[in-house]
Amino acid sequence: MSKKRKSEEQPKRKFDLPEREAIMDFLREAGRPLARKQLADAFLIRDPEIRRALGRRLKAMMRDGQLMRNRRGSYALIEKMDLIKGRVIGHPDGYGFVVPDEGGKDLFLSAKQMRTILNGDRVLVREVSVDKKGKREGSLVEVLERANHQLVGRFYEDSGVAYVVPDNKRINQDFLIPPKEKKKAKDGQFVVMEIVHQPEKHRQPIGKIINVIGDGLEGSMAVDIAIRSYELPFEWPHTLELETKDLRDKIDLDDLENRKDIRDLPLVTIDGADARDFDDAVYCEKEGNGWRLLVAIADVSHYVKNKTALDSEARLRGTSVYFPDRVIPMLPEILSNGLCSLKPEVDRYSLVCELSIDVKGKIKRSSFFKGIIKSAARLTYDEMQSIVVDKDQAARQKREKIVTHLDDLFQLYQCLHEQRKKNGLIDFSSMEAKFEFDDEGHIEAIHQVERNEAHRLIEEMMLSANVAAGEFLEKHEIQGLYRIHDTPKIEKLDNVRSLLSQIGLSLGGGEEPTSKDYAKLMKVIRQREDAPMLETILLRSMPLAAYSMINEGHFGLGFPTYSHFTSPIRRYPDLMVHRAIEHIINGNIAETFEYSKQAVLELAEHCSMTERRAEEASRDAVQRLKCAYMKDKVGQEFEGIVSSVTAFGLFVVLDDIFIEGLIHISNLPIDYYHHDEVTHTLRGERGGQVFKLGQRLKVLVSRVDMDERKIDFELID
Repeated sequence: MSKKRKSEEQPKRKFDLPEREAIMDFLREAGRPLARKQLADAFLIRDPEIRRALGRRLKAMMRDGQLMRNRRGSYALIEKMDLIKGRVIGHPDGYGFVVPDEGGKDLFLSAKQMRTILNGDRVLVREVSVDKKGKREGSLVEVLERANHQLVGRFYEDSGVAYVVPDNKRINQDFLIPPKEKKKAKDGQFVVMEIVHQPEKHRQPIGKIINVIGDGLEGSMAVDIAIRSYELPFEWPHTLELETKDLRDKIDLDDLENRKDIRDLPLVTIDGADARDFDDAVYCEKEGNGWRLLVAIADVSHYVKNKTALDSEARLRGTSVYFPDRVIPMLPEILSNGLCSLKPEVDRYSLVCELSIDVKGKIKRSSFFKGIIKSAARLTYDEMQSIVVDKDQAARQKREKIVTHLDDLFQLYQCLHEQRKKNGLIDFSSMEAKFEFDDEGHIEAIHQVERNEAHRLIEEMMLSANVAAGEFLEKHEIQGLYRIHDTPKIEKLDNVRSLLSQIGLSLGGGEEPTSKDYAKLMKVIRQREDAPMLETILLRSMPLAAYSMINEGHFGLGFPTYSHFTSPIRRYPDLMVHRAIEHIINGNIAETFEYSKQAVLELAEHCSMTERRAEEASRDAVQRLKCAYMKDKVGQEFEGIVSSVTAFGLFVVLDDIFIEGLIHISNLPIDYYHHDEVTHTLRGERGGQVFKLGQRLKVLVSRVDMDERKIDFELID
């Protein structure tokens, strides 16, 4: 018997249901694709139910891009086939790109290749060509997972043919609606459509109407459309309601085993004036020449146990989603605003991070323990600012019992912040718009959210606790989720440096700049009038942060180790990190933790996706609301700054309200304009007039398109 044949028939280990890694190892040893029956026989699986479970596992491995099933029905390793798995990004013009899971340059997909797939689908592609500039083109091999099951769009009926045009412009195909599936939709209305048949090579996609939203022109519908467009879970399943029906807004004081009682310490919460859920409380006192800091976080894992309906729904949502007029919470209100909210003068379970910090702002020791706390006060950012920064006597007198501890907190913040600046703090400005609504849900005003020292204070305390959590996971070698942020890619850096050189600035660090190099540049940029635009360019040069089971450091924050620990009410990764920490402090070893390596890998990808989905949905709703706000401003004049320069015109952000619109090139003074990507300018050939990034302009609002979410400006000479 050959060695290869022997390896097929006698796997090294026997499993009831083999783990994914065992299946992949066996296929590697076999050296060729194998059918499900061959795999079942090799792993000595006789039970029919376990054989069916093996089939389900193989399908899941196909969906996740680990295996592929060939035409003979055998399973093959993707890693052996020179195939690339990734997610599709569609373009309104019909073509698209595949973003590889493993990193590297995107692959271009022609409109023909995109005919059977939609934006967001996970696919396997084969690289078919690379041009001189390194642009890669792909050919579709297989669809691993469909991303779209429902879509929001406008319903139209023309000559007896009904169809839906997706609201998401990255989906280029229209969906046919059979006559029996129209419901009561009327021409031009926004609808929610369920996809009945995904697009195929020779067949248009088909859907059915499941809900009529309405005409969709009013801003009040913006959030409803965004929620359904991004398929955000917003209704609680019945199983979860059954699981939470007996919960009350009061903890069980008889259940204090293994908990440290620190209710005598005056911890405080510091949040925005309109905050309802308080998941972190802080306390600080002098300790020798340094400080002792306690960061108490709501013990969500006490109530949300793994593999329950509560946990399944929280994992599905991944994060709370914040819109200007509402929140879709990750957890039901009884937990998010009740049992897990650290309200003042109320007993609450918490997981506490205790930090000993020296006079230079360096953490000397950190530890975690399960505690019970009673918040002494609920402070707003403005009140905290009045007490510790402005030294307002009336405000200080109102909180005289805790004012000493608040002063200690502020001194510690100053020390921590100074230390971070020395280590390379990239301190980007925050330009957040806040909407004010009237009683009917219409926007009354938009203004900038002002950040003060109290905002930064609480951020520094949370950063310190998150660093300690990451270091705890690493020290105990337990499966957990790290928050990672990669260094900027070389091609992005080249573009940034080309622009900076045109305006007399430079970014140090060569091909691998550090956060200190960025911080040094930021210090210079802050003194310039075009600082907001330059900051935007620097931000765009950086990759997105993500979750990972492998610690790769956080470039943007300048931390070699970082995890999310401080917001388990609204972020699932924090809840998972809590479980890992509690597993260790309860006296268990890392090897017995309930999450396998594969489970953490899948969780990291899922939570990164839900975070991006939440941000995109919120951004979509905000843009609709901004268009609704500007609809009656047509003909009015505003001032703003050029935020982006393209070959077809200038994007301008209006002062104070941060609404962006386009001055199309046809609305500039008549000339032939040449676009320079390096200098971000448009230069007139005849008149020599130059429009550049960061330039101040006066504009007139000429058009607002609610469907396209676009605002057009005209330049005022």
